Amino acid sequence: SVADPLYLHGFILTGVDKPIAVVALDWCEVRNSSYDLWRKTIANSINTTPERVILSSLHQHDAPVIDHDAAALLKSVGLTNELFDESFHEDVLKRLTTLLNEGLQPAVAITHIGYSEALVKEIASNRRIQNPDGSVNFARGSSSGRDAIMSQAPEGLIDSKLRTLSFWNGDQCLLEYHSYATHPMSYYGRGEVSSDFVGLARERRQRDNMSTKQIYASGCSGDVTAGKYNDGSPQARKELTDKLYNAMVEARANTTKYPATTVRFQSLPLKLEYTDAKELQPEALAAELKDDKLATEKRILAAMGLASSQRVARGQAIDMPCVDFGNVKIVLFPGESFVGYQHICQEYSPKIPIIPIGYGECWTGYLPTEAAFQDGFDESWLWVAKGSEDKIRSVLSALLSP
Repeated sequence: SVADPLYLHGFILTGVDKPIAVVALDWCEVRNSSYDLWRKTIANSINTTPERVILSSLHQHDAPVIDHDAAALLKSVGLTNELFDESFHEDVLKRLTTLLNEGLQPAVAITHIGYSEALVKEIASNRRIQNPDGSVNFARGSSSGRDAIMSQAPEGLIDSKLRTLSFWNGDQCLLEYHSYATHPMSYYGRGEVSSDFVGLARERRQRDNMSTKQIYASGCSGDVTAGKYNDGSPQARKELTDKLYNAMVEARANTTKYPATTVRFQSLPLKLEYTDAKELQPEALAAELKDDKLATEKRILAAMGLASSQRVARGQAIDMPCVDFGNVKIVLFPGESFVGYQHICQEYSPKIPIIPIGYGECWTGYLPTEAAFQDGFDESWLWVAKGSEDKIRSVLSALLSP
């Protein structure tokens, strides 16, 4: 069933050399050549280059995972359309192209850029739990609140701020672009399509004033869920929606406006290494892919891992873009980057606030900090090697330098 629809929201900045598109998609992930295809499709329609398309998924779990490279591998062993419905996806891109070519609203001048922060209360908690013997686990999932151990454990490392970028024409707020770091699920896996509490909060805020466009993007939240405060019930979904909505309302009241004088764009290549885990090496994954005795889900994961390893072997870097509005910057991170990267961003930009966005190019799966690797984080949705944090820090240092 469809409880509420999934959307693509975005905006295009013109008058800044080549256009910049910022797009937030109510899907789980877009990976590998599919991510390239999405950016090329948008770029070709608005006369810009793919690296200037800031595309992120919100990462709701009851939503598509798109990876044409993995789909081709699955098709080769008779599993056509098992990862995603390719004809549906093709239709989505056709509709998007038509919209970009024919249906956009006239451009509106921006006189001011706004930035605000609001405290989000009792949504996020880190997956990391310390056991009584001092060891740690990462078992606090999105709906773990029904377990007393998970609900009573401390929040752990989170980023409690909702960060909002806004565009103004005089006193008229044209658009608010919100970001908060949490996995965006309350309950899922029941066959019900929903944008979940983040999409419901966004839509509720939109109805407050239809003249101000509302967009939400997930922050770096690979290890952050609502698990401490969510027991997976419909009532909990409503409560999470209310909390995020209230933060969005507060963000407007906290807005500081600055004259819109310049927008700068920069993108640097990020090269991450593929994991050295034996069970995820190409030979092992190829064997799993061909094994028709394995569960289909296991073979899908094998195809996704194999597609990621092939991308790394080709030497194709991840584009890591930054849009600098003078008094605030947006930085797009790949995959399920951990919340520690939100704090690392601020280290490199102590005077200018950063809005970190997660779930860009998602071939990486989880993207732990070095501390999480040292704690033994190891999940099936993890295809990057240790040492990733140093490589990301190197790019951030160059990207965020004054």
